[in-house]
Amino acid sequence: MENLLYIAAIIAAVAFLVLCISLAVTLFSVKKTLNNVAGTLEGLDKNLQNVTKETAELLHKTNELAEDIQEKSEKLNTVVDAVKNVGTSVSGFNHSIQRLTSSVTSSVTKNEEKIAQVVQWSNVVLGIRDKWKERKELEQAGYQTYEQNKKTNQ
Repeated sequence: MENLLYIAAIIAAVAFLVLCISLAVTLFSVKKTLNNVAGTLEGLDKNLQNVTKETAELLHKTNELAEDIQEKSEKLNTVVDAVKNVGTSVSGFNHSIQRLTSSVTSSVTKNEEKIAQVVQWSNVVLGIRDKWKERKELEQAGYQTYEQNKKTNQ
């Protein structure tokens, strides 16, 4: 029975040795995996820092752009107000011209007969003036009028 005890001890020692070897292999594999994970996490940390830096820069530029858009929007509001005021002024001007036109039209309608008389008298006055100029030109050219001819013949 003693032999059996030695055999059991040898089997236990071999089993313990196999257990230690498999445990060592497993631990080396876990160590290798953990080293890979640590390297990946380092790279990820560097990349994350770069992304964080770029995100901060992008956020800063976005804020500047938002401020610029706000300023331009305020300037554009003043332009829109100015155009609105010009439109209102033009509308008021058009209304004034329409009132003036209707007033002139009604005055012309009321005074049609007087205007016609003024036009007739103007034509008469212009005719007399033309005749007068014609007579002066003839006198300057050396022609005598009937009355001047009559005086010189007497």
